[in-house]
Amino acid sequence: MFIIGDFAKLGRVSIRMLRHYDAIGLLRPTAVDAASGYRFYEAAQLHRLNRIIALKDLGFTLDQVGTILDDKIDTLELSGMLRLRRAQLEAQVNADSARLASIAARLRLIEKEGNMPTADVVVKPIPSIRIAEMSGVAGGYGPEHITPTIGPLYDALMCALGEAGITPVGAAVAYYEPEAGDTSDAVVVHAGMPVNVSGGDGYAFDVVDLAPVTAAATLIHRGPMDDVMQSLQGLATWIEDNGYRPVGYHRELYVDYDPSKPEDGVTELQVEIVKA
Repeated sequence: MFIIGDFAKLGRVSIRMLRHYDAIGLLRPTAVDAASGYRFYEAAQLHRLNRIIALKDLGFTLDQVGTILDDKIDTLELSGMLRLRRAQLEAQVNADSARLASIAARLRLIEKEGNMPTADVVVKPIPSIRIAEMSGVAGGYGPEHITPTIGPLYDALMCALGEAGITPVGAAVAYYEPEAGDTSDAVVVHAGMPVNVSGGDGYAFDVVDLAPVTAAATLIHRGPMDDVMQSLQGLATWIEDNGYRPVGYHRELYVDYDPSKPEDGVTELQVEIVKA
């Protein structure tokens, strides 16, 4: 058996916590010395301690933890609960990281107001293109919404293309449209790869023909897409200053973009335009 201090170290908890668990009947010591009052624990009790800590981390109160343990929750069920909680926490961390990146990008944007890149805008036609695409819904147009949505879409798309034995024939293309109706900020995100195949029901993705564009204002954005707002606003300034207005869907052509090295990314922003 172990004295309380050693058991606390082995279980990676505090002595104070063990004393509290004893007081409320959640984890009683195996024995208590009548003369000294020392508490003694057995190694097997670490299993119960692990379950207590795990259930606490899931958000249960100590009263609820006691009830669950008394009901003899099995290892498989507890493991499933923990995996679900882990997935929820990972999603929250990813969302928070995206928000932090978006805030940092907005701050840089504010600091560079009046110095938007407009000199490198090129007006050109965009040919029609056939793409294999997957789509999903993001909470809004901001990078904090788009980034965590589009990455998994491309991962799934590339996996599906590989399983179908199809090799992309060009750079990735993305475009966005508001979700149906005007009561939501949600955006439908389309992640596509150019392909030379016919559409069919047997694929795990859609095959879509994007129509040609007579005139598009284009601008090369360099760096991570979290910083794309500066380039987009520079493009908007050029469009307005030159007597145009945007029409149709905006597209992004990922000329050279490695998700593991976003700082080296090269993306062409394409906005269809007509004379105002």
